[in-house]
Amino acid sequence: MMSPRPNSDDRGSSNFRHTPLQILHIIASFLRIWSVYSMYRYLSRMGVSVILFIFCCLVPSSIIFLLLQKPWKGRPLLNTQMVPSVINGGITALYFILWGKGLKSCGPVRALLAEYSGAVLGVLSAVLYGRRGHVWKKVGGLIAMLASFYFLSQGWLRTEQVLGMKEMVVPLLAGILSALRRVIARRVSLKITLKRRLHAITITSATCFLFPVAMWDLIIVSKSSSSVDLPFSAWAFLSTTLFGIILIFYVDAMAEERLHMVFSSPRHLMVAGGCIIVMEMVYKMDFSLIGFIICSLILGFGIYEATSLDHGRKDTFQKPDLSNGMLGDELQVSSLPT
Repeated sequence: MMSPRPNSDDRGSSNFRHTPLQILHIIASFLRIWSVYSMYRYLSRMGVSVILFIFCCLVPSSIIFLLLQKPWKGRPLLNTQMVPSVINGGITALYFILWGKGLKSCGPVRALLAEYSGAVLGVLSAVLYGRRGHVWKKVGGLIAMLASFYFLSQGWLRTEQVLGMKEMVVPLLAGILSALRRVIARRVSLKITLKRRLHAITITSATCFLFPVAMWDLIIVSKSSSSVDLPFSAWAFLSTTLFGIILIFYVDAMAEERLHMVFSSPRHLMVAGGCIIVMEMVYKMDFSLIGFIICSLILGFGIYEATSLDHGRKDTFQKPDLSNGMLGDELQVSSLPT
């Protein structure tokens, strides 16, 4: 027996109830992107080590996550949850290193848009598990995404800086790693409370993995210069810690659960694109609005094709029951990637 379709009044009231959450998501995305621009200006002007800066941001972030989530309290965590979360910490540490180096070398716009390269995991899932018809759609989406990243590397956003695809490899790899860590976190647990507890373990693990690398970097810096005094920017440090690591996690988790908006989606890209345009104007960067819009449209189309399910069956799976672990997990993974 088919369930009755919701009428337009029900959809309108649902959209109205979600409006505050959508506003919160936009504000948090803006603050996170603001922190990225602050971090880029600090790293590019002061010549500070990317690894040391990220490590200094991860240390207080891990402490705050542990104090907020208290993973040692409540129901004991299983080894099948702990071990993947610790491994995910290693992936997260590598992601932060690559993303920071990509930000410093390619600039904030390219680094932010390259985060959506994780949608290629949707193509991989279609090749391994999907239908043949889906594969060609996703391959077409992958081609559109690659074209967008190629245009980004050829200076469509900047009139002075042309990089080339070799320089784009680092932030693109960081985007794929970011998608992979989100997939692992989702596979370990779909329940939002447990996911937050495990995320605290993941960030703490990432900090531990990054510690020896940061210390080695500090030794190299101390040997290369007579003084080890490093310039410090309170705003870059605080904004990256509070907005770029902590706040954005909670808001993205809320958007995924309540708004059904995953990271690698055209809706998420649209929000980020608007924030990027504002920040480029505020910071008075060498910015081509038309080039950015064209690249974003091509990228959004590629993401849509690479991550979408069968459009004819989309309504059937519009609202998976996240309380049902296996069913929800299957549907979430099929939509991939982040």
